[in-house]
Amino acid sequence: SDFKSTWSHISHLLFCSFAINIGHSAEDIALHMNPRFDAHGDQRTIVCNSLQDGNWCEEHREASFPFNQNEEFQIKITFTNEEFLMTLSDGSQIRFPNRQGAEKYKYMYFEGEGRIHGIEIK
Repeated sequence: SDFKSTWSHISHLLFCSFAINIGHSAEDIALHMNPRFDAHGDQRTIVCNSLQDGNWCEEHREASFPFNQNEEFQIKITFTNEEFLMTLSDGSQIRFPNRQGAEKYKYMYFEGEGRIHGIEIK
């Protein structure tokens, strides 16, 4: 249950955030990773959450923000049935509980403006 995503984006002045969603469906998301340049009252903050039965759970906020407008980046996401581990381009890591406890997910969705150069799923 290893998922590695290489996600590069080209942004413009209106680009505020993007999100990576992993779960069972659009209403059942185990990991919603949402780096926010300037969105929803947050600036340069990474917000992680999960969506269960259509309801958002408690947000997890990270002060580390290694993203810059118009720069490519890579995110590696691995997980166990207990937690997700996100490794960012600068080597920093974010841990987020796998609240659903599954070892496999079939739903992956990217939101926001960006260009994906590659996705590797192991």
